[in-house]
Amino acid sequence: MSTARHSPFHSAAAHAILILYTIIALFPVFVIVVNAFKSRKAIFREPLALPDAESFSLIGFETVLKQGDFLLYFQNSLIVTVVSLFLVLLFGAMAAFALSEYRFKGNTLMGLYLALGIMIPIRLGTVAILQMMVASGLVNTRTALILVYTAQGLPLAIFILSEFMRQVSDDLKNAGRIDGLSEYRIFFRLVLPLVRPAMATVAVFTMIPIWNDLWFPLILAPAEETKTITLGAQVFIGQFVTNWNAVLAALSLAILPVLVLYLIFSRQLIRGITSGAVK
Repeated sequence: MSTARHSPFHSAAAHAILILYTIIALFPVFVIVVNAFKSRKAIFREPLALPDAESFSLIGFETVLKQGDFLLYFQNSLIVTVVSLFLVLLFGAMAAFALSEYRFKGNTLMGLYLALGIMIPIRLGTVAILQMMVASGLVNTRTALILVYTAQGLPLAIFILSEFMRQVSDDLKNAGRIDGLSEYRIFFRLVLPLVRPAMATVAVFTMIPIWNDLWFPLILAPAEETKTITLGAQVFIGQFVTNWNAVLAALSLAILPVLVLYLIFSRQLIRGITSGAVK
């Protein structure tokens, strides 16, 4: 049984399943990007066809760049996402290390309390969050979005990273303590490099909801100077008329950072997801 679990067949099967899932998941992305380079008539006539000499059009991208400040929206989304992701990974990893490494009274209850954030959507507290931001003077600021997204991503990050950190050898950490390393150096130099696959997994699954979110930018930062790219794309969607060329072009440009992040962390992501399946 042990040999079967460690056989190359199981590892190859897990990778094949992930590749198949990736192809299925990227199909809607393919449809969006393809139709972004077609005329309006071609979009509705043959939505799955590739653009040709007759249907090719850049009117959507021209509209996006001319109407509204798309570059500012893109910058706001990038700043909010990158800063939130950094804070989630940093504080999530530190909290996970504390929960998995140290035994103290209330350790289990603290873990359960943090896990509640996974089961209870943060949007249920939208009214209270809005009141808090108004009282703090943070409405229509990127700081408000960063604070909310950091709080939203921490429970899942702590839950995943704590499981991986429990697998780090105690002998390695004790050897570091014997050599005189502080707990911070043990955390940053010994533990974090060993949980890079888990960090990459958390990074990808944390970034996508933040980048694509419309709810909190609409509630907390709807001003023109703080709009995110997802909120900014809504200007092309009207109650009676929708500029589909512009919408698809804006979505195509918004997809790029997510794809770049996935390509950068793809190997670590696959290792993080399959590590429990192929051991």
